Amino acid sequence: MTGVLDLFRLDGKVAVVTGASSGLGAGFARALAEAGADVVLAARRTDRLAEVAASVRDLGRRAAVVAADVSDPAGCDALAQAALAEFGRIDVLVNNAGVGTAVPAIRETPEEFRRVVDVNLNGVYWAAQACGRVMAAGSSIVNISSVLALIKSYAPQAAYSASKAGVLGLTRDLAQQWSGRRGIRVNAIAPGYFASEMTEDIPEDVLLPFVKQHSPLGRLGRQHELDAAVVFLASDASSYITGTTLAVDGGMSGH
Repeated sequence: MTGVLDLFRLDGKVAVVTGASSGLGAGFARALAEAGADVVLAARRTDRLAEVAASVRDLGRRAAVVAADVSDPAGCDALAQAALAEFGRIDVLVNNAGVGTAVPAIRETPEEFRRVVDVNLNGVYWAAQACGRVMAAGSSIVNISSVLALIKSYAPQAAYSASKAGVLGLTRDLAQQWSGRRGIRVNAIAPGYFASEMTEDIPEDVLLPFVKQHSPLGRLGRQHELDAAVVFLASDASSYITGTTLAVDGGMSGH
């Protein structure tokens, strides 16, 4: 009989993580490796991927580095093929690559809006499509959305909020298409505010009061708290969960 903790193991699995060069994505890569997975690290900034790859190898797992811009469908196809060439399979995709902006709606240019949507929403689709084509039954896709897909922001973030809300609709549809027919589970995580590259430029006297007001836990999230959610949805511990969104936000979306 399989023990409950064994369900969280990813031994023998191969995970692809986009946006893995730093921040949350680098943490996800290390967490997946700690759970037993070999990891394909993808990002536009490949110079920083070497350090993440070294940390994966220090955990006793294999790592591959691939330059990829998820807004380019051909680049996502090349990423999937590179993963297959290196490890022969893809069992987990963590769609983490994303960009954020804060521009008033009356001033945001079409180019600015399209760029955010192209990475945060279209990029999730292209990566899922490319990996989904070669994933076997029992695989898992974890799309990283945002609490701003569920609640209002403290800042003008129309493009970001719209793109992240779109990820939730995309997640539900892919789960409907792939879970029963192909055995690929598709879920999303909606992180709240974490100490990361995306929040480090926000003044503390702006961000922290907002978090304290709207989150019952009253603090920023910590990397390991999000890592655990990613491993849960990537592993057999969540084998009866698909098409859902897990908010990891200190209670902010339910407040």
